[in-house]
Amino acid sequence: GRSHHQAYAYLLTPESGRLTPDAEKRLDAIAQAEDLGAGVTLATHDLEIRGAGELLGEEQSGQIHTIGFTLYMEMLERAVKAIRSGKTPNIEEPLDHTAEINLRLPALIPDDYLPDVQARLILYKRIANAPDADTLRELQVEMIDRFGLLPEPLKTLFRITAIKQRAQALGIRKIEAGPRGGKFEFDAQPSIEPIRLIQLVQSKPDSYRLAGAAALSFTADLEEPTQRIDFVERLITALAPDHQ
Repeated sequence: GRSHHQAYAYLLTPESGRLTPDAEKRLDAIAQAEDLGAGVTLATHDLEIRGAGELLGEEQSGQIHTIGFTLYMEMLERAVKAIRSGKTPNIEEPLDHTAEINLRLPALIPDDYLPDVQARLILYKRIANAPDADTLRELQVEMIDRFGLLPEPLKTLFRITAIKQRAQALGIRKIEAGPRGGKFEFDAQPSIEPIRLIQLVQSKPDSYRLAGAAALSFTADLEEPTQRIDFVERLITALAPDHQ
C-alpha cells in the first residue's frame, strides 16, 4: 500500500488435511482478527495455542492447553494471593471454592422487575462475580437507575452476596439459618481467632455452642427475613478480626 492506495495481503495455504491442528487454529484466529487493534486478541489466541510455559523459568514452551489458559490463570491468581497473604497455596482445595449461604429466603431478580431473560442472566453473573461491597453498591445504584427501585427478593440477593463475600474472606465454608437458628461451618484454616469463638459461646451458652472442631451452631428466633439476615451479619461481625 502506498499513500491513498489500499494494501492487501493474500495468504495461500495447502489443501485441507495437510495442516497441523495448531496451524488451523492460528489461521482461524487470524481470520477473526479483522478490526484495528486486534493484535492483542491475536496474541492471546496464540498464547492459548502454544501454552505460556514457565513464567519464571528457562523453558518457555508449556502444556497449558491440557487444562486451558483460563483455568491456568485462575490457579496462578489463587496461588499468588495465598503467597501475598503469607499462606502456603493449597493445591488440594477445589478451585471454585466459595462460601455456601442458605438462609431459606427468596433471593432473585423477579421476572416482573426485569422481563428480559438475557439481561437477568448477565446481572446474575455480575452480582456473583462482584469482588467487594463497593462493587455491589455500584451495581445496586445502576439497577435502580435502569429499572427502578429494588424489590425485596433482589435486596435479599444483594445482602446475601455481601454476606458470602465476608464469609469467604473469613474462611467460613457454609452458613445455614432458618426460623429457629442455624450453623456456621469453617474451613480447615479460617481467619478467625479461636478466642472469639470461645468468648461468644461462654457469653451466651444457651444460644451458641461448638458443633465439633469446625462448626458453630446457634439458636434464635429468626422468623422474619430481615431478622435472619441481620443476625447472620452481626454474627460475622462478631467473629471477624478488628481490622475487618
